[in-house]
Amino acid sequence: MRIAVTVALCAAIAGCVSSPVDYGASLSQQDPKWASPECQQARAAAADYAQREKDHPGWGMGVLLGPYSMGMVAAIKEHEQQQRRLLARQMHLQCSSQPLPKDLDFDPAIYAPKKEHYP
Repeated sequence: MRIAVTVALCAAIAGCVSSPVDYGASLSQQDPKWASPECQQARAAAADYAQREKDHPGWGMGVLLGPYSMGMVAAIKEHEQQQRRLLARQMHLQCSSQPLPKDLDFDPAIYAPKKEHYP
């Protein structure tokens, strides 16, 4: 139980990445890329992700399942943060002519799922 609580606390302390929808709203609508079809697709993908994120149970489900599920919920939250960063990065690239901010300047391959080879 200590491990699950520690993992949950570490995930909470690490902070949250802002919603891609909120990030998109912070970008300049005067930018020439804002009206592009690629930007519209990126904004639609962010809105779809935000809706899916609202629809799942989240932390409350972990409380209902008991203390051992908190590690699982923390892992889910970490994955959500990674997805938010990827969507915000994609939105910036598609909707803004400005250089990437420091927090979005990363190699997207680090979040790519790893292929498992089983014997």
